[in-house]
Amino acid sequence: MEWQWALALMLGCLFFFMGIGLPVVFAFLGVNLIGAWCFLGGEAGLAQWVRNTSSALVNFSLTPIPLFVWMGEILLQSGLAFKAIGAIERVIHRVPGKLSIVTILGGTTFATLSGSSIANTAMMGSVMLPEMLRRGYHPSMSMGPIMAVGGIAMLIPPSALAVMLGSLAGISIEGLLIGGIVPALLMAALFLLYVVARSYWRAQDAPVAQEHDEPDVRGWARWQPFFVHVLPLLGIFLAVVGSMFAGWASPTESAAIGAMASLAAALAYRALSWQALCKSLVETAKVSVVILFVLAASTTFAQLLSFSGASAGLLGLIHAMHFSPAMLALGMLLILLVLGMVLDQISMMMLTLPFFMPLAQSAGIDTVWLGVMMLVAMEIGLLTPPFGLLLLVMQSVAPKGIELAQVYRAALPFVLLELLLLALVFMLPGIATGLPGLMR
Repeated sequence: MEWQWALALMLGCLFFFMGIGLPVVFAFLGVNLIGAWCFLGGEAGLAQWVRNTSSALVNFSLTPIPLFVWMGEILLQSGLAFKAIGAIERVIHRVPGKLSIVTILGGTTFATLSGSSIANTAMMGSVMLPEMLRRGYHPSMSMGPIMAVGGIAMLIPPSALAVMLGSLAGISIEGLLIGGIVPALLMAALFLLYVVARSYWRAQDAPVAQEHDEPDVRGWARWQPFFVHVLPLLGIFLAVVGSMFAGWASPTESAAIGAMASLAAALAYRALSWQALCKSLVETAKVSVVILFVLAASTTFAQLLSFSGASAGLLGLIHAMHFSPAMLALGMLLILLVLGMVLDQISMMMLTLPFFMPLAQSAGIDTVWLGVMMLVAMEIGLLTPPFGLLLLVMQSVAPKGIELAQVYRAALPFVLLELLLLALVFMLPGIATGLPGLMR
């Protein structure tokens, strides 16, 4: 079979299955079954498909995924994350846009501990949004920062999606995790600058708290919760990142350090009940099983594309067009930005990586730089209508009366800021590759 027909068959079946409403994972599994039968030799191909699936999952580099997820679940179910946000709010005292600032700082703090964009947005939305709306904050100053800061969890360690991207794409997982730190912090800084500037220019969008809303707490009483509930948790992040950066631990070992440190912190604060521990394990298992299903399906899909000749044929076709490496990278990012409007991040990776990575490697593109930009592009997809995942999460936790159109408008300024960051990383690769280059 010619590679064009093989590619058309597999992509056609994939879009057909997704069009009739099959979940993405099962759509890919169905395509894999058809591809294994057609390209790997009937029944022998199906047996090979089973072996491929098994070998894709028996991979020690995937271990950080459940460990990183468990880190966040422990802190969420034990309530330590909520105490940290309350401590940050107490430190910031009667400034314009205070609650939006607390949302960005608190959300970034939780992102360094959770690795889950959905959990970050759901938690910040349930904690901060009702109070912000009660105090008269404009929707774009209340919902916007909550959704925007949720995406930071995709970039900054511990990021389960970064581990998944590294595993699927063959990119250094340490490089991706460390490379996402500076872009994530720059993104948080851009959000803060926007919120502060808008709070001063349009004070009515973020009213200053009244005395009955914010008691006057001074001195050590104001700072004590920060030292008690925030700094120790940031120590967990430093332990995870520092052990990888110094070369003392692999991503798997640093994930184990983080999980044990989170468990120890919850026990030390006497915040971990038996019920909370069981719930954290159950939620971790749910997320991890879905991710491993996706990894198995995606790995086999990439192998089938390669075996059928579709990957090599498409690679040769694009090479004949003589695109520069920068143009190729830009084209990949534009495709991801468009796909982000209609697909979730896992589907985007499964669909594009089998084509993108051979192109990037043959063109000599720095894969860590490309991987970090892909994470930023997929993060933007979380906030782009009509099917941005965090938009839907926000509507689900917002009070009644908040329409989806309001959620879209609230996200727009932050989408523009994320596009600005993506442009900066594209033009200045050192933003993404500087820290990984310093690793021992």
